[in-house]
Amino acid sequence: MEVILLENILNLGNIGDKVKVKPGYGRNYLLKTGKALRFNQENLNYVHKKKDELNKKNIQIKKELKEIALKVDKKSFSFTKESKENGELYGSIKPKEISSKIYETFKVEVKPSQIILKEDLNKIGLFKVDIKFHSEVSAKISIKIDKIQSA
Repeated sequence: MEVILLENILNLGNIGDKVKVKPGYGRNYLLKTGKALRFNQENLNYVHKKKDELNKKNIQIKKELKEIALKVDKKSFSFTKESKENGELYGSIKPKEISSKIYETFKVEVKPSQIILKEDLNKIGLFKVDIKFHSEVSAKISIKIDKIQSA
């Protein structure tokens, strides 16, 4: 499936680019969320006319996301969980929990899908986590996991 991007998308392309994607990704995500249009001459002309407007909108979104990224960048978040003797947790910390903790602490919304886990957070220790707000805006945070102290 060929589409024309209406915004910059990480690892895919920039505004106005014609890209080939799998049909499911195109239909269920790019088209549904308004991030792309089906490729045809009419839509191509439309995007070329609207490119300046789309770029201004993209710059505005990027500016807002940079402010959020600055608030959370290089911050540390602590979690306490029950764990086994060897330090493994009875479960793992998921992006949704991290997102909630960021909201509680800074009152800024970070979607769980923006949180990139390089490894499962399923043991006690300190982990580095990336947050991709935008194709050009990211932040790094630390997650510290401690075990619950038994009384």
